[in-house]
Amino acid sequence: MRIIVIGCGRMGASLANALGGRGHAVTVMDHDPASFQRLGSSFRGETVRGGGFDRAALVQAGIERADGLAAVTGSDEVNAVAARLARQVFHVPKVVARIYDPRKADIYHRLGLQNISPVTWGINRIIDILCFSRMETVTSLGNGEVDIVEVEVPHLLVGRTVNELTVIGEIHVVAVSRQGKTFLPTRGTEFHKGDLIHLALLAVSTDRLKALLGWL
Repeated sequence: MRIIVIGCGRMGASLANALGGRGHAVTVMDHDPASFQRLGSSFRGETVRGGGFDRAALVQAGIERADGLAAVTGSDEVNAVAARLARQVFHVPKVVARIYDPRKADIYHRLGLQNISPVTWGINRIIDILCFSRMETVTSLGNGEVDIVEVEVPHLLVGRTVNELTVIGEIHVVAVSRQGKTFLPTRGTEFHKGDLIHLALLAVSTDRLKALLGWL
């Protein structure tokens, strides 16, 4: 994967090295070129001088071909702007923003941005978000009895219908995101490769959903 890391502080440098160690092509951006020294001599990726919302620098970093982007500067506002720019303007498939104030998490979610907080999250979680297509819990309703989750359509379900992923009273597909647009499907809607499926399910039915997705 081609991944851009914005911010070369301790977390950004560690994340870049961890991703590079897993074989990904990594480009690190920071407005301070001296910060790149944190990457160490073993780093084999690219570095670009520039801020998170510097369009020219982002293009130089290869954002038009990027598979993922992590905004991990020391500013919540910079991370939010960089992440929205990556998602909405350049249509980067996987984007995550670091936040210092956990109270802003709900705002980021409403903007459609995945986010991590150093209080409860770490480098390995960022890698999971960027590199793996698994189930993501968006929110829980009531006292946790119902979850709203998102999952990229697995190969098993490409060409299959919403009806085949529906279990009355347990699992319901509430929306599908495709090529940057989200719509309400019918039970006959077919899944396409790259779809992001939004589901409502009983918390106790998680294993049943995983079985339908071919994960068990």
